[in-house]
Amino acid sequence: MAVSAGSNGKIGLLAGPVANPAGLFWFTLTILSTLPLFHFGLAGLAEAWSQPEFSHGPVIPLLSFYMFLREMKAVPPTATPVTDRWPGVLVIGLGLAIALAGNLVQIDDVVFYALIVWTFGLVLTSFGWKRGRVFWPAVLHLVFMLPLPQFLYWKINASLQLVSSGIGVWMVQGAGVPVFLEGNIIDLGVYKLQVAEACSGLRYLFPIMSFTYVFAVLYRGPVWHKLVLLLSAIPLAVLMNSFRIGVIGILVDRYGIAQAEGFLHVFEGWVIFLTCIAILFLMARVMQRLSGDRRPLGEALELDFSGLGGQFARIFTIQPSRALVTAALMTAALSVAWTLAPARAGHPPERDPFSLFPREIAGWSGTTSALDPRVERVLGADDYLAAVYQSPGEAAPVDFFLSYYLTQTEGEVIHSPEACMPSAGWEVFSIDPVAIDLPDTRFGSFKLNRAVIQKGTEQQLVYYWFEGRGRRATSEFTAKFAMLADGMRAGRSDGGLVRVITPIGEGGVAAADARLQRFLGAAVDRLDRFIPE
Repeated sequence: MAVSAGSNGKIGLLAGPVANPAGLFWFTLTILSTLPLFHFGLAGLAEAWSQPEFSHGPVIPLLSFYMFLREMKAVPPTATPVTDRWPGVLVIGLGLAIALAGNLVQIDDVVFYALIVWTFGLVLTSFGWKRGRVFWPAVLHLVFMLPLPQFLYWKINASLQLVSSGIGVWMVQGAGVPVFLEGNIIDLGVYKLQVAEACSGLRYLFPIMSFTYVFAVLYRGPVWHKLVLLLSAIPLAVLMNSFRIGVIGILVDRYGIAQAEGFLHVFEGWVIFLTCIAILFLMARVMQRLSGDRRPLGEALELDFSGLGGQFARIFTIQPSRALVTAALMTAALSVAWTLAPARAGHPPERDPFSLFPREIAGWSGTTSALDPRVERVLGADDYLAAVYQSPGEAAPVDFFLSYYLTQTEGEVIHSPEACMPSAGWEVFSIDPVAIDLPDTRFGSFKLNRAVIQKGTEQQLVYYWFEGRGRRATSEFTAKFAMLADGMRAGRSDGGLVRVITPIGEGGVAAADARLQRFLGAAVDRLDRFIPE
């Protein structure tokens, strides 16, 4: 029996298989109207899926759709009017506003997340607030198809690299192999292994977290079982990756560097991933036994694929409502407005390349050098300067580094020394924002990050801050929010990093502080030519 719409047009789905052309038209229009506004985000998403860490991305929406259809069985069509659709329209409006902001500042991450908000709004508009809320697990799962914001990605990546390297080296030492760890470099004497980004654990972390999330949603058991499975994803991925690094180190020591390259490297990765999945199933089975649940694990997961086709067919029976029409027109209007809007001319001002930065500064003489090609690729800067400046009256040289990014919107991001220094083998003793005073410069008094680092018996003092668009910040979060504000206001997201380092010698930290401040006092007034305000 088909349920027809009342005079108020508020009934959402027909109980029978009869298609409703009008409802299907407005539903389809709502979806297709998003393409101009979300195109930038979808293009960035496709690019992110080409990276090994997110190559599982295309599977995520399929799993989410399965969970959605499965949950629809618990939300059958209703013959009573659905009167709580308008909260869904508000959520759609929120998603559109976030997407517009993401397009204005040209940050595809923002558009990614706006798409999820918009999707949940469409679900709430179609089913109503009370009935639509049950689908939140399926919609939330879409988060796993998105890359992390870059500044968070690099922080987590660096931390996981250090953990994986440390545990892997402990395993190699346990096998009686002499090994030395410096940051992420595993020194086996004849060979040196670098724990690259792909080996940090993130390649397994994101798909395993997605798997455990789906597992927890489908699993019919105590809540604590679900929590244990979810929380175990991160340590399990890191520990198994550490095991992989340890095995590679032992094989390299026994049979040569070929064990760390090519097909064998990839094969070992797949073995570790499947082992992680097997361990998760084993954990679930053990917890079942501990709680007295004797059901087969497949039965506890309730992997029921029956009737999904019928649930999918309900989409074609959607009934038009004022809320759905409003959502369609609102989405279409904003997409058309964005398509017809003139291109923004927010380009950064002209700047001089760092190759023109003075090599002679008030008695300081500089010598430049090039970074290792691998470091350059990870840095991803449009321009950089790596130089060492010395002065006859100074007890030690100053390592001066500048980087510049024309845009920080599509994957390019300033790499904080806070993450890079430990990866290079430096132990960070302290790092704090401090105010310094450069009275004879236009900078005057300002804040920067001050860190004391050590490698072996060598200690160094580090100053750094984020510079760009006339702003300077000590926090990556502050710099990111300032970049968002400037992107909205002026269409600019350029910026860079200023970092100076000097050894802590016999004069101690006070002498190193004075040396860095003397150098900055001579150099900072020249920065605006190279990092525009």
